[in-house]
Amino acid sequence: MEAHAQVVLPCRELSETLGFFTDRLGFRVDAIYPADDPSVAVVSGHGLRVELRRGGEGAPGVVRLVMKNPAAFAGGASELVAPNGTRIEIVDADPPLVVPKVKPSFVLSENGDRAEWGAGRAGMRYRDLVPDRQGGSFIASHIQIPGGGPVPDYVHFHKVRFQMIYCYKGWVRVVYEDQGPPFVMQAGDCVLQPPRIRHRVLECSPGLEVIEVGSPANHETFADHDLPLPTSDVDPGRSFGGQRFVRHVAASAAWKPFRLEGFECRDTGIAAATSGVASVRVARPRGNPASKRYRHDTEFLFAFVLSGSLTLDVDDRGSRPIAEGTALVLPAASLYSLGDCSPDLEILEVALPAEFETVSS
Repeated sequence: MEAHAQVVLPCRELSETLGFFTDRLGFRVDAIYPADDPSVAVVSGHGLRVELRRGGEGAPGVVRLVMKNPAAFAGGASELVAPNGTRIEIVDADPPLVVPKVKPSFVLSENGDRAEWGAGRAGMRYRDLVPDRQGGSFIASHIQIPGGGPVPDYVHFHKVRFQMIYCYKGWVRVVYEDQGPPFVMQAGDCVLQPPRIRHRVLECSPGLEVIEVGSPANHETFADHDLPLPTSDVDPGRSFGGQRFVRHVAASAAWKPFRLEGFECRDTGIAAATSGVASVRVARPRGNPASKRYRHDTEFLFAFVLSGSLTLDVDDRGSRPIAEGTALVLPAASLYSLGDCSPDLEILEVALPAEFETVSS
C-alpha cells in the first residue's frame, strides 16, 4: 500500500457517525475493524481519508468539503454537523472574486530607515506601500530579494482582478505560461500578470527590487504542481480572464506626451491588454513643467518615485518634499500640484480604470 495520510476523528458511537459519512456525505468504507465489534472505520471521499475511532480522544474537528457545485450537494446545505460533533463546511471550489468597495484616502509612504519590512513568500522581503489597502480593494508592495541567485519559488498563479510587476532595481529571470522560454526583466521593465496565468520566479541579481500592484488586496495564491514551465505551447495573444500577458521592455520603449502638462511618458500597453481595467505608465518631466493644480476622477491613482525628487502640495496644505522610493495614493477628491521636479525625476503611475478625466486649474 502506498503511503498516505488520514485525519483521525473521535466518536462516541461508530455506527451512527459512519452512516452519516457514507450516506449523507458520499464517503466509502476502506477498512473497518474488529469485525465482531467495530471500533475503527476508515472512509475516503472528496480527496480526504478519515479514520473514525470510537471512544477516541480529542476535538471532533472541522471537515471542509470544497465542491464544484455546492448547491447540488447535501440538499444545498452550507454546513452540517455529524453525530460525533464534527462540523462539515460545504464551500464553492471557485467562488467569484470579490473586490471590496474602495475607500479612497491620501497615502504617503516614505522609504528610509523608518520603513518596515516583513518576510514574505519564497524568501522575499515586503514593504507595504498602501497600509490602509483602500478598504481592501488594492495592495501595493515594494519587494526585495537581497541575496540574489536561484529563487525558491514554484509554479503558481493568483486569483486577481489586476496585477502588475515593475522591475525597480537589478534583474530577475521569470517564466510565464504560454509565453515561450524564460526571460530576464531588467530595471525599468514591467509585466502584466493576467488573472490565473501560471508563472515562476527563477533567479535574480543581488539586491533585486520590484514594485507590485494588485487588486483586490487580499487575493489567493495557488500552487500548480502539475504544469511544467515553460509550456510546449506558445500563444502570446491568449486571453486569461479577458486580459493578455504584457512584457514591456524599457530599453525599446517610445516616450509620448503625458496627461500632465510638461511631462512625457512611456506607456506599458497594459491599458490595451486589460481592455481598460488599468493603465501603467512611467512619466518624467520634459523641460520645466508648468506649475498647475490637478484633480482626477479615477477609482485608484498610485504613484511611486523611481528616481529624482519633487515637491507635492495636496489640497493646499503646503508643499512637502518627495524623495526617491516614496509611494503615493491620490484620491479623486484631492487637488494636487507638483513642483521643483529634478531633471532625473521618473514616476511610476498605476491607475484603475485606465480611462479617467484629468482636470487642471
